[in-house]
Amino acid sequence: MDYLLKQMLIHPFVYLILFYVLIIVFTYTIMLLFSLYTLWKDHQLDKVNLYEELNDIQFSKPVSILVPAYNEQQNILDTVQSLLCINYPEYEIIIINDGSKDKTLDVLIKNFKMKKIEKVVCKQITTNPIRAIYQSTINKKIVLVDKENGGKADALNCGINVSKYPYFCSIDGDCILDTNSLLRVMEPIIQSDDVIATGGSVKIANGSDIQMGSIMSVGFSKKPLVVMQVIEYFRAFLMGRIAFSKSNMVLIISGAFSVFSKKYVIDAGGYLRNTIGEDMELVVRLHRLTREKKEKKKIVFVPDPVCWTEAPETVQTLRKQRSRWHQGLMESLWKNRQMMLNPKYGRIGMIAFPYYLIIECVGPIVELGGYIYVIYAFFTGKVYFEFAVLLLLLFILYGTLFSMLSIILEGWTMKSYPKIKDLLNLLILSFTEVLWYKPLTLLFRLEGLMNYLTRKSSWGDMTRKGLDRKVGKVE
Repeated sequence: MDYLLKQMLIHPFVYLILFYVLIIVFTYTIMLLFSLYTLWKDHQLDKVNLYEELNDIQFSKPVSILVPAYNEQQNILDTVQSLLCINYPEYEIIIINDGSKDKTLDVLIKNFKMKKIEKVVCKQITTNPIRAIYQSTINKKIVLVDKENGGKADALNCGINVSKYPYFCSIDGDCILDTNSLLRVMEPIIQSDDVIATGGSVKIANGSDIQMGSIMSVGFSKKPLVVMQVIEYFRAFLMGRIAFSKSNMVLIISGAFSVFSKKYVIDAGGYLRNTIGEDMELVVRLHRLTREKKEKKKIVFVPDPVCWTEAPETVQTLRKQRSRWHQGLMESLWKNRQMMLNPKYGRIGMIAFPYYLIIECVGPIVELGGYIYVIYAFFTGKVYFEFAVLLLLLFILYGTLFSMLSIILEGWTMKSYPKIKDLLNLLILSFTEVLWYKPLTLLFRLEGLMNYLTRKSSWGDMTRKGLDRKVGKVE
């Protein structure tokens, strides 16, 4: 009797999990095919001539680069140095010190010989008060804004108010750009007025040789936790975002490296304060507002512009990051929930929203149930043991196989990691993802879900170790 009762209870649950995992495998397969086709086409382009054409000041559009910084004394100099080395005809660099408690402000003033200036600021978006504005005496394109702490969204809004150009690029304070990254990410905007925002790939710099803000040689951290994040980033950027961008369904472009039309962002009210995922929420809101105005605007992801960033090296720091990301995803979808399955918003409402809700948001609950069931079935061996084996194989399929294919795509198209042995190490480590890394991040995503449901803030200081570099000590 007990055995029959277990069958009755577990039977629909098992089929639900199997159906869910099959949907994921099917979705990822479609994404992979789209990405493969897009990367193949892009691989055929003559990028040398393309960069020369885009770099012509007659055709390019000036950009304000916004760098919000809170307690970034370890990385901020490398970030600014990398921005000074980029290949782009006309831009300004606006660093927004958001009330840092460390020496971020002092480091910038000292190293770039900043002097206070009087500057008229048009307050198109309300922000916390500005304490002072500085300009570098050795490079006039560098402006430093010192303001009262208000969070990243408030700092970016302040930078938008101070900026003078029609487009702005947001860069995290711990990021480093490749020389042609801004040129390439601006290409869709330069070529079409219909594009109002673009984003580029983000890659992990831990273990690389960084000198004066430039990646001299790409390397890997010796920590498996960091290397697994490298694999995860490949899968997210080379599969998911390329596929969604193909149909103008991108809901996430990384806040670490993205470009926006200032006019449309101001019309939308800027970045929302007191929001965990301010970058995603802005993208979703721009989609919503342009469709409500019946404007055929696009938000594009460009795979090859690369922004290098520091990845968490401890489980605790990774936990804070992933919990916050998932909570931000939930907030963004809820704030724009009228778009869900609404034909008025086209493919965004009918495809992108259901995908992010069912697979990304609710997915951790179903996946956790799957892991619990597999463990239970293997230990008892009585209830649907065959289903447990099939479920485990499907977990390995979408957890490992797609990671491996993303690594192969990276090696073929991006070539950021030129050493064959590095790619082989990634392939070998990807076999272990489903055994430890995926369950670990699954728990962190569940925590983010619980934080959202209980309205608990997941903000907290993200410990920065500082990227490996060969420069003098920051004073």
